[in-house]
Amino acid sequence: MHGRTALLLMGMGLLGGCASRAAKPQPPETSSAGDDGTKVTRREKMPRDYLGEGLASFYGPGLHGRPTASGEKFNQNALTAAHRTARFGSCVKVMNMENGRQVEVRVNDRGPFVDGRIIDVSKAAAKALGMLDKGLARVRLYRCGSDRVSQVPVEFWAAPA
Repeated sequence: MHGRTALLLMGMGLLGGCASRAAKPQPPETSSAGDDGTKVTRREKMPRDYLGEGLASFYGPGLHGRPTASGEKFNQNALTAAHRTARFGSCVKVMNMENGRQVEVRVNDRGPFVDGRIIDVSKAAAKALGMLDKGLARVRLYRCGSDRVSQVPVEFWAAPA
């Protein structure tokens, strides 16, 4: 009896090893009705200018005047932000999903370095977004219309005399 059980388990193990692998799950799809009433299925597509969504925080008073990762001095009264991967000088539109306010900021620093956060904005940008009181807001990020690179202050690039 013990030998038959071992043989049966070994046979099942060999047959299980020959089974095909499970298919990779597909991304969510949307369905809509065509002109003739037939179902048309297609994958959702995010806009090309979409960068993501998550929590935004703001930074300012303690860092005002100190150098950012790009080398320019941080100005809490300018519309700037810290992002992990966006190019320095690039323009990012930040939309507060809680109240609908939005602002365009120039990336001049790296961060945020807190899990779950997607961007750190300056105090001026936080004020424009209406998030000064809470300190955090759920936001959605987009590239600015032309994906332009904002002007970095001339004094930053000008050689000292």
